[in-house]
Amino acid sequence: MSYEIKQDGKFKFIEEGEGEPLMLLHGLFGALSNFSDLIGHFSKTNKVVVPLLPLLDLDLLHTSVGGLQKFVSRFIEHRKYTDIHLMGNSLGGHVALVHILKSPEKIKSLILTGSSGLFENGMGDTYPKRGDKEYIRNKTALTFYDPAMATDDLVNEVFEITNNRLKVIKIIALAKSAIRNNLGEELNQIKQPTCLIWGNNDTITPPFVGKEFQRLIPNSELHFIDKCGHAPMMEVPEEFNRILGGFLAKLTTAAATV
Repeated sequence: MSYEIKQDGKFKFIEEGEGEPLMLLHGLFGALSNFSDLIGHFSKTNKVVVPLLPLLDLDLLHTSVGGLQKFVSRFIEHRKYTDIHLMGNSLGGHVALVHILKSPEKIKSLILTGSSGLFENGMGDTYPKRGDKEYIRNKTALTFYDPAMATDDLVNEVFEITNNRLKVIKIIALAKSAIRNNLGEELNQIKQPTCLIWGNNDTITPPFVGKEFQRLIPNSELHFIDKCGHAPMMEVPEEFNRILGGFLAKLTTAAATV
């Protein structure tokens, strides 16, 4: 299902449903389509918001995790969202972490899946010569437990990005920024309830990364999904939605009790 992309000032985003905002941040090669199953499911109970992150549109100086966090902060202020359930996949999780550490006041809970911020295996130490589509196909397939998830459409999206010299420079800048921006010493400052949903077969942020996040974030719970890679919300959306739904329901019950 496709959703209307709205525009408000300089911001482009999807916003579906009513209720407490569930804001979804996509990763480095991610897109709004990564969250189509989540939007359909959670727009029945929440206002699901998916900003289109300007991964390749910022100037080179601000093409960093910090630059993306500032964009998210401006978006939240502009749209006047509060009580946000902030979720991020991969680089989007890293941006969510930096945001909750810098501006925790409007965030009600944090959800991370395959997040960077502690450790990740990226696209590799070197990028291929432009035009090496088979390399891109193989690397895209590594995102998933089931390589068939790397459809021609998805491979073509990634290939188009990596076939542009300036875009590749910005991708490398973002990847290096993520590696430099290790949050291990700061995660104990996060006070919000945190849900960690990890693929047991994630090779980019392997299972030990999820365990380390759980150890370092005080009020956190960790869920593993078998036969699942780096993007659980795409690969096993029903199981992902069940876990996330249970987490959000517990918060609602706790609030009602108080």
